[in-house]
Amino acid sequence: MEEKKSKVNVRKHVLMIPYPSQGHINPMLNFSKRLSTKGVCVTIVTTIFISKSMHRLQSSSLPDSIQFDTISDGYDQGGFAQADSIASYLSNMELVGSKNLRELIQKYNFSDYPISGLVYDPFLPWALEVGKEFGLVGAAFFTQMCAVNYIYYHVHHGLLNLPVSSIPISIQGLPLLELKDTPSFVNNPGFYPPYFHMVMNQFSNIYKADFILVNSFYKLEEQVVDSMSKLLPLLTIGPTVPSFHLDKLSPNDTDNDIHLHSLDSSATTWLNSKPPGSVIYVSFGSMVCLSKEQMEELALGLKGTGFNFIWVITVLERKKLSKELLDEICEDEKGLVVNWIPQLEVLSNKAIGCFLTHCGWNSTIEALSLGVPMVAMPQWTDQPMDAKFVEDVWKVGIRVKVNENNIVKSEEIEFCVRQVMEKDSGKQFRINAKKWRDLAIEAVSEGGTSDNNINEFVKNLMR
Repeated sequence: MEEKKSKVNVRKHVLMIPYPSQGHINPMLNFSKRLSTKGVCVTIVTTIFISKSMHRLQSSSLPDSIQFDTISDGYDQGGFAQADSIASYLSNMELVGSKNLRELIQKYNFSDYPISGLVYDPFLPWALEVGKEFGLVGAAFFTQMCAVNYIYYHVHHGLLNLPVSSIPISIQGLPLLELKDTPSFVNNPGFYPPYFHMVMNQFSNIYKADFILVNSFYKLEEQVVDSMSKLLPLLTIGPTVPSFHLDKLSPNDTDNDIHLHSLDSSATTWLNSKPPGSVIYVSFGSMVCLSKEQMEELALGLKGTGFNFIWVITVLERKKLSKELLDEICEDEKGLVVNWIPQLEVLSNKAIGCFLTHCGWNSTIEALSLGVPMVAMPQWTDQPMDAKFVEDVWKVGIRVKVNENNIVKSEEIEFCVRQVMEKDSGKQFRINAKKWRDLAIEAVSEGGTSDNNINEFVKNLMR
């Protein structure tokens, strides 16, 4: 043990403070793995409840230089679900979490593991305040694309007034935007006030951060990065996708290591029995809840395509579909419905021909990194803007159209899937998807833009 402490003592040591949800933890964990290849030790700080809920993949091979520690959010038994509201959760987490984080930094600073810097999720701006009390280098880590952060920045600073009165929206560095292309908190700021406050509050003390780290890469968002960099010390450090799928610097780093759901292992065998490019992968992440009507339209649309599909539906959501309809869409092994699966393992399988996705940023950048075309079916938050770029900027897929009741009908789903999956109509999507995959590999490889930016961050950490 003493030998390990001595080894760690000569390294820089970073605390990672993610927002306590899977979509925020894994990008930081993958970034931590990148830092570990640069000789940096990382402690990932989760809440006590999240720590008890995490499932580590059996294949996980995290280096010894990455460890986990905990702080309390005030809801150790149930986490967010235990709170009365998002407002009370965030308020209590700041009160309890800042005290715990302060004690944690003191603990390490009086040990053989002094802290060199702090990387925090901007949903938790109080973490930066605590870090600055100790004179630490502080870096905000945005888990959404630059374009989304940039438009939020404009709203926060009054550069884009809500409600929007002039359409299309014109902001230097961004494509012209219709309301439907903007994040839900921009096109409908009154939809969920506590979340609107949370995303805007990310910028309340951002001027105190030494670096702004974004899970994207330069060539993916070149114009917006150039524009945003004039306002903030921005470094693109992504894609934060396990190394095996990109530069292969760490060949055993094959998947996201942390899951907050139990995994279904039946998918791999099923996928391996299907021809290359013949399967639609359907997943809407861990937070989206579709209506019963939308679930039924989606099921009928998938069946109507005639293609094989694998659809991730939680046990709770599955109750929205009748047993008869489930049996019908899965007959002849055309369809497979699973509870939860390692997404990267699926996206990297040669059987996958397209990804029908809600366009959450993690899903979007994983699909880009693995060269998988998309059918975009955004729901809320940043997803409409991600879908705009998928269709009109990167040209790697097509976005579904909703009807007057905000429902995507089965025939629209069938049409869009065919456009992407079929040999002729989908050819350019596949070419473009490969181009972005190649550029993602270039960015994280030695001498690439993201690799150089990570080196810049490491160089500026305290000894």
